Amino acid sequence: MKNYAVDKIRNVAFLGHGGSGKTTLTEALLYTTNVTTRMGKVDDGNTVSDYDKEEINRKFSIGTSLIPIEWNDHKYNFLDTPGYFDFVGETLSALRVSGGAVIMVDASSGIEVGTEKAWNFTEKRNMPKIIFLNKMDKENVNYVKVLKELKDTFGKKIAPFCIPIGEGGDFKGFVNVVDQIGREFNGTQCVDAPIPKDMEAKVKPIRDWLIEAVAESDEELMMKYFEGETFTNEEIHEGLRQGVIAGDIVPVLVGSAEKRIGIHTMMNMIYDYFPTPKEMNDGVYKGTNPDTEEAIDRVLDDNEPFSAFVFKTIVDPFVGKISLFKVYSGTAKKDMEIINASKDEKERITSLFLLRGKEQLEVDKVIAGDIGATAKLQHTETGDTLCDKDHPIKYTGINMPRPALFMAIEPKSKGDEEKIHSSLHRLTEEDPSFVLERNKETRQTLLGGQGSMQVQVITSKLKNLFGVEVTLEDPKIAYRETIKGVATVQGKHKKQSGGAGQYGDIHVKFEPCNEPFIFEEKIFGGSVPRQYIPAVEKGIQESLEHGVLAGCQVVNLKATLLDGSYHPVDSSEMAFKLAAHLAFKKGMEQAQPILLEPITHVEIYIPDEYMGDIMGDMNRRRGRILGMEPNESGYQKVIAEAPQSEMFAYATDLRSMTQARGWFNMSVERYEEVPMQIALKIIEQVKKDNEK
Repeated sequence: MKNYAVDKIRNVAFLGHGGSGKTTLTEALLYTTNVTTRMGKVDDGNTVSDYDKEEINRKFSIGTSLIPIEWNDHKYNFLDTPGYFDFVGETLSALRVSGGAVIMVDASSGIEVGTEKAWNFTEKRNMPKIIFLNKMDKENVNYVKVLKELKDTFGKKIAPFCIPIGEGGDFKGFVNVVDQIGREFNGTQCVDAPIPKDMEAKVKPIRDWLIEAVAESDEELMMKYFEGETFTNEEIHEGLRQGVIAGDIVPVLVGSAEKRIGIHTMMNMIYDYFPTPKEMNDGVYKGTNPDTEEAIDRVLDDNEPFSAFVFKTIVDPFVGKISLFKVYSGTAKKDMEIINASKDEKERITSLFLLRGKEQLEVDKVIAGDIGATAKLQHTETGDTLCDKDHPIKYTGINMPRPALFMAIEPKSKGDEEKIHSSLHRLTEEDPSFVLERNKETRQTLLGGQGSMQVQVITSKLKNLFGVEVTLEDPKIAYRETIKGVATVQGKHKKQSGGAGQYGDIHVKFEPCNEPFIFEEKIFGGSVPRQYIPAVEKGIQESLEHGVLAGCQVVNLKATLLDGSYHPVDSSEMAFKLAAHLAFKKGMEQAQPILLEPITHVEIYIPDEYMGDIMGDMNRRRGRILGMEPNESGYQKVIAEAPQSEMFAYATDLRSMTQARGWFNMSVERYEEVPMQIALKIIEQVKKDNEK
């Protein structure tokens, strides 16, 4: 593939609900531009985009695929993103390097949750977009109804640039309102055709609206419009382009990716209305000096020092690690010595290629604004900055959503623990939207992801790529114990059975406190020699690891050493430590021990219509609503607290309750007493688990 000037490059993300046709669209584009000789199908597992074994088996996209295409002396870098919400990290990574987005909508289904999410993603980034109404040839399609739904949901920005000729089984093409030309499908391809006479009345009011939008884009054009002059085609295209780039106009196109209807028009409009890489961010990328944290601007220009952002990593146990990057400034060349500014490590670009699905297309360079790939970088991961070693700069990484679902992961075969950790670390390089944590209290390794599907895919990859089989189960809760009462007890350790004797005798007062642990001593007259007091404190501290109810860690305990006795020969530090253990057990038992559970702080974001369901569900989880406030995205933010034990499956349940429109953040806030009836069940279960 040849090198293209920056003004001939467009970087475009395909977004939309799962099943709306994003991958089929890439197949249509590849076939239309003669890259492939036949269109692959998702169901047949032979598409260029979905080449991963997991994607082929599951029949949906899991990762973002890069599809570079040449057409009419232009270059398009299409990024086919997953529609499944568990893989939102892939979508966010693609949007980071895209200048515009095509939102696919299944015309037979209308607006779905994925459509809303795609819209919100692009609106938040002020990203130009086109809506492509796909599957117009399906039965029961009502174009007017779908268009009204789009306008009602997304507002007056929605602008029909194309009107269908026929609907459902009668769909055979469309009228391009901007260029005033028809396009009809002749059985093999779309060809130019005159506008049907019965459609002229439909076209005129829409074209008049577009002309008004053009007039509003420029003062000179506004004057020309009021004076009744006709705009040239160039003026119309430029005016609409300014409106699309500004986010004031969102063109709606129609077609069928499967039949390749609307493909040429879409590519023309992407080129005409989407910004070049140099027009994005006004051609300036903001970063910091990794050494001084001083702000630096880098201009998107081939003559600037090299810098690039790694937006995706592909891990293959046979090929190695492939890093996909967008060049922000300068030019990437083979055998360049560079630095990873995020890791402060030296790297070398030994190979340089473009990636089309899994196919590698060798190139000699990648210019500013373009997207390329290299293999076998030693230290580089997704979100890192690569740059000229003499002109360091670091760009902000990708802000991934927090994991919403945690599962405990265990190897099926003993001895695979180390292999699990190393394999998962490699997979986090590929997908940083999941995390691996070790809970010291429960001694479990926790896998945190966006949802159950992502967790399933990760465990499947562990087996198929790295030969490690694992089991998943709900995480254990790190319960704790404390006391509500006060008790003064004696701990006496005495042993006189042959050999040296052991003797330690203490009187200790146990009571609740606000600190994790406080130890005091009020010894008078040397009843316990000074050298043995640290042993008493250490003995009680060691005992805190296992309480008397369920063997959980003990907190908020104050122990005061009041009195005791010793033997001049048989007393020792060990004897007083053992006496402390005995005193602790007695004191806990007599001071009203209680079980504590972690309480989570939850922030839930939902549309208004789900408020009743969310509040009722939270009550069933022993939770309480603390308040609610509107969110900038138009959602309600519900603030609540609930026991951690009741929130394990909340990611799945919230998705079900809100048709995947809601999301949440959760963190452990504090510990509270467990109600007695529930505590008894927990204690019984914990004891059973400990016996295993």
